[in-house]
Amino acid sequence: MKKLIALVSILLVQVSYSQNNDVKAIQAILDNQTKAWNKGDLESFMVGYLQSDSLVFIGKAGPKYGYDNTLANYKKSYPDTSHMGKLHFDIVSIKPLNTDHYFVIGKWHLTRTVGDLNGVFTLIFRKTKVGWKIIADHSS
Repeated sequence: MKKLIALVSILLVQVSYSQNNDVKAIQAILDNQTKAWNKGDLESFMVGYLQSDSLVFIGKAGPKYGYDNTLANYKKSYPDTSHMGKLHFDIVSIKPLNTDHYFVIGKWHLTRTVGDLNGVFTLIFRKTKVGWKIIADHSS
């Protein structure tokens, strides 16, 4: 029985350590996205997204699929730095769904000369061979 308790304790510590590293990695992606956005660099902002036709972005127009479509929509909606403004994220929670997926809830705010914008978002991150990537984004 003592061996079982010790084994379970070790496993719990390992899971907790792994989750903590995953959360830090996801937070770093969100921080890098903020920096890229604030430089007016949409291509670098998109590095956080899975480069795939299966990527889904859900906004006011409904679901749109694909990395290229998502980038094109960002470029259309934010054609220059005055429309992009300065981005700030407030992360509400980052929770594991399983070992390879995390669910993120947050708020976004754009400070802009053409008028501020804000809203909320949910993201699903998936662990890939090249690291954590956003596979679904619902922003409103």
